[in-house]
Amino acid sequence: MNINLNNKLIIYIMGKIQHYNPQKYWSLRNIAIDSSNKYSKIRKLIALSYVKKCDAYNCASMGTDLNRGAEFKSIPNLPHGLKGIIIHPRVKIGFNCTIYQHVTVGKNKDGGDVPLIGDNVIIGAGAVILGNIKIGNNVVIGANAVVIMDIPDNSIAVGVPAKVKKMGGGRVKSDKRKSISFCNNSLL
Repeated sequence: MNINLNNKLIIYIMGKIQHYNPQKYWSLRNIAIDSSNKYSKIRKLIALSYVKKCDAYNCASMGTDLNRGAEFKSIPNLPHGLKGIIIHPRVKIGFNCTIYQHVTVGKNKDGGDVPLIGDNVIIGAGAVILGNIKIGNNVVIGANAVVIMDIPDNSIAVGVPAKVKKMGGGRVKSDKRKSISFCNNSLL
């Protein structure tokens, strides 16, 4: 059965079931974080309460607070909705970013500043991006990667801690590593 996901009725029903309607969420989020006096405080609080309800239901935090919040240059693509996404309120994210479920973007344990994420970045499921670092434009961060250093433009970063595996279409030479055996034959 084909369902038209752009149908207004389907969007409404999905918003009720998932507690996340992207159009409503992002328009109310923009009202809540607006630092000008364009909206009344009551209007901002109502908008913030809807955003926080959606965040709480989805175990997420998109860095939203009254008169401040994470800066998104455009609405991010969230293929799995808000599920488990945690973003620090001072993070800046560029245009056309895709963020999969259970991603964390924020400070490291020593405090300091937060990451700056460029345009056209894809952040894989479970990735963690921490500290005062810059993620370049057109970057892919692999699932479960832990990024604690700058990632240049046009590259792919994977691993714990994340290492750049491809830059500008070519592979990055990696150091020779000894293979690790997870099975000790002497115990069998």
